[in-house]
Amino acid sequence: MPKITTSRRRFLAGTAATLAAPAILRATRAYAANPVIRVGHVSPRTGPLAGFAEADDHIIQAVSRQFAAGIENNGKTWTVEIISKDSQSNPNRAAEVANELLLDDEVDIIVAASTPETVNPVSDQAELNETPCITTDCPWQPYFFGRNGNPEQGFRSTYHFFWGLEDVIGAFLDMWGGADVAPVVGGLFPNDADGNAWGHPELGLPKPLAEAGYTLVDPGRYQPMSDDFSNYIGAFREAGCEIVTGNMIPPDFATFWSQAAQQGFAPKIVTIGKALLFPSVIAGLGPRGDGLSSEVWWSPEHPFASSLTGESARDLALGYSADTGRPWTQPIGFKHALFEVVADVIARAEDPEDPDALTDAIGATQLDTIVGRVDWSAGPVPNVTKTPLVAGQWQTEGDTAELKIVANSAAPQIPLTGELRLL
Repeated sequence: MPKITTSRRRFLAGTAATLAAPAILRATRAYAANPVIRVGHVSPRTGPLAGFAEADDHIIQAVSRQFAAGIENNGKTWTVEIISKDSQSNPNRAAEVANELLLDDEVDIIVAASTPETVNPVSDQAELNETPCITTDCPWQPYFFGRNGNPEQGFRSTYHFFWGLEDVIGAFLDMWGGADVAPVVGGLFPNDADGNAWGHPELGLPKPLAEAGYTLVDPGRYQPMSDDFSNYIGAFREAGCEIVTGNMIPPDFATFWSQAAQQGFAPKIVTIGKALLFPSVIAGLGPRGDGLSSEVWWSPEHPFASSLTGESARDLALGYSADTGRPWTQPIGFKHALFEVVADVIARAEDPEDPDALTDAIGATQLDTIVGRVDWSAGPVPNVTKTPLVAGQWQTEGDTAELKIVANSAAPQIPLTGELRLL
C-alpha cells in the first residue's frame, strides 16, 4: 500500500463524519500545524446489534477530547481524527463502509467491534488493502477461523483482542456447577458465524459440555430473526432441559423467551451469550428479565485502569452514566480499549505514516488497558490475544436489575458481587 502523505490527507472529503475536536480540525486543515493520522471506526449503530454500539458517541467524543492535544512520536505531534461509520448490523454493509474508509477517506488505521458480522468483513477488507486493523468484541474463534485463518501463519495487517469460546464455556460451567439442577442443557444456536462457532462439535460447546457431564440437546441451527421457536421449546421440554444456553441476538431471545412462557417451559437457568449483555434488553423483558445470566467481559468491578486517561473501570462506567443518564454497558470498556491501543501504537510506531510500521507496532503491543493486558505475543494463535472473562446474573433489587458477577474461577482478580439464583 502506498504511503499517504499529510498534504493528500488534508484535502480528503468525508469530514462531516469526523468526530475529532472541531478546533483541532480547523487548525490542521488551515495551517497544517501537525501531521494527521486518520482512524476509521466501524460498528453497528443501527439494526439488531445496535446494543453493542450504544456507547459509541460517548466513547468517541471522550477519546477525541483526549486526543485534542495530539500524540507525541519522536519529537513530533500527530493530530488524530476519528471517522466513524455504521455497519447497520449487516456484514455486507460493514464491508462497504470499511472500503469507504480505506479507499475514499484513506484512513491510516481502521478499528471495529461487535460480533463477527462487523469485525470479520472489516478485517478482511483491511487485510486486502494492507491497512493496519484492530478489532474486538467477538470471540476469537469466529474471528480467526471464520476468516480462514491459518494458525501456522496468521494474518499480516489485522489484529484482535477478546476472549475465546473456551473461556465462555468455562465461565458457564463454573456458574452452573454449584446449582442443584439436572445436567441437561438446551442449545440455541443461530445459523450465523457466532452460532455456528458456539455449536461446532469440536470447537464449540458440545465437546466440553459432554466432558463435564452435561447432555446437550441441540435441535439444529435456526435462522436469525426467526418468529417461531416451538420446535426448540418442545425438544427441550421433552428432554427435561433445566438449563438453556446459546448465542442469540436480542430480538431472537425475546421471541424465544416469550414463547417459552406461553408454552409453559420453565428452565431453572437461562444463560445466553450476546443477547443478555445489555441493560436495555433486560429492561425490555420486564419481570421476565430477572435471573437471566450471561458472560461478563467488563464491569465497574474489573480491577483495571485506562492507559489513556488513568480512569478506573468504575470511573469510566460512572462517567458514562453521568453523561448519558443510562446504566453502564459492557462494550464501554472494549470500545475505550480500542483507542488506548491506537494511541499506544501511534506513539511507538517508527513512522506513523507508514502502514508497515504501524502494523509492526500493533504486533509488538504490550499494554495494560481498562479491559486487561493486550499482548499479541501471548497467543493463543497469531494476531489474537485474550482478555479475562467471568459470568454474571441479572438480579432485580427494587426497580433496577443489576448484573452481579457470580462465577470468577478463571479470573479471581475480578471480585464476585453475588450468588447464582435459580429462576
